[in-house]
Amino acid sequence: MNQHLSPTPVEQPSMVASSRRAITIGLPKCESANDGRFPMTPESVNRLVEKGYDVKLQSGAAQVIHYSDNQYASNGAHIVERDEALMCDIVIYFDNLSSVDVNKMRRGAMLLTMKQYIHGERLLSSLISKYITTIAVDQVKDEQGNQPFADILAEIDGRAAISVASSLLANQHVGKGILLGGIAGVVPCEVTIIGSGIAACAAARSAVGLGATVRMFDDDVYRLRRAVRELGPMVIGSALHPQVLHNALRSADVILMTPTRQGYALNQEEVSLMKRRVLVFDLKNEGPNSPSVALSPQSAITLPSLQNEGIQDRMCIVEVGQTVPRTVAMALSNAMITLLGDLMHANRHMNSTTHLIQGWQDGAIVYMGKVVNKEIANRYGLRYVDISLLTQLS
Repeated sequence: MNQHLSPTPVEQPSMVASSRRAITIGLPKCESANDGRFPMTPESVNRLVEKGYDVKLQSGAAQVIHYSDNQYASNGAHIVERDEALMCDIVIYFDNLSSVDVNKMRRGAMLLTMKQYIHGERLLSSLISKYITTIAVDQVKDEQGNQPFADILAEIDGRAAISVASSLLANQHVGKGILLGGIAGVVPCEVTIIGSGIAACAAARSAVGLGATVRMFDDDVYRLRRAVRELGPMVIGSALHPQVLHNALRSADVILMTPTRQGYALNQEEVSLMKRRVLVFDLKNEGPNSPSVALSPQSAITLPSLQNEGIQDRMCIVEVGQTVPRTVAMALSNAMITLLGDLMHANRHMNSTTHLIQGWQDGAIVYMGKVVNKEIANRYGLRYVDISLLTQLS
């Protein structure tokens, strides 16, 4: 017997409009001609768009890493003018931001930058008055207490320093016309590294690979022991004993300054011990207020201008990582995706970007209109407020 069955209603998926707008990310163009740090590749922009962000790129901002506006647009970015990029919820800018630009930012927005670029009372006053949540990403920590951005930049700086040193030494106009590593019958160059952290170890690996003689000094004997054990017997390790260090400075062709536990700076007397035409690399990245060497710094970006001049005396080179901007961009992109993914997760039930997860608090400079970094506050005579007091109110 045939039975006629009536159709049964079935639930169907339907598009549902969200009342919450997407968080916007602004990528302004760095104004400094010497800056070589850009935070995002087109592929990383695509991943952020997939996460729900609205990315706005100032036209021409990625020229420094040789990507076109069309490559970003095809990955979901909106190409805009500078003012529109500055008006986003989150602005990412790895350069010296002017107070004029800060005044164009949206009140209560978030600025992701680096600690070395936050200086000057005028800039701080603008950030405070507009309640810009200012985060130094190189100070942000992950769940294990590591600083992913700082570690990435340190490793790049160490590798780039040896690459630049090798190129300069071999250049007959700028350097001595010699190889960093020796050949049979020719003594190799000597590389002296102060510190035994990530930048120091990265530089030591590159220098040893090229055949140089490497000496490493540190005031943290336990960290030095771990580094030398990891690097192998080709690296000579020593505590920061003055006499031993001074002997190494006299014979070194390349000297690298990297962070140490107590901090170490080469004074004028120690500089006078060095060879003529020695190359000194300052990788501590502590900004103009904390020089590591008693020499006038020379940006690695402007070194080609020395082709017809040569190095007549000792040279201190800074910002060496900016000589490889595309490598920096690719490395920073990986960390930035994780960082902004954490932010999206933490703020999924909120309508602002003011909530700071624990790791971000270590990198906060200005929060809720207050200076929450003690070092910055003391440097400019401003009132310091513990961020833990403010996060309880947010």
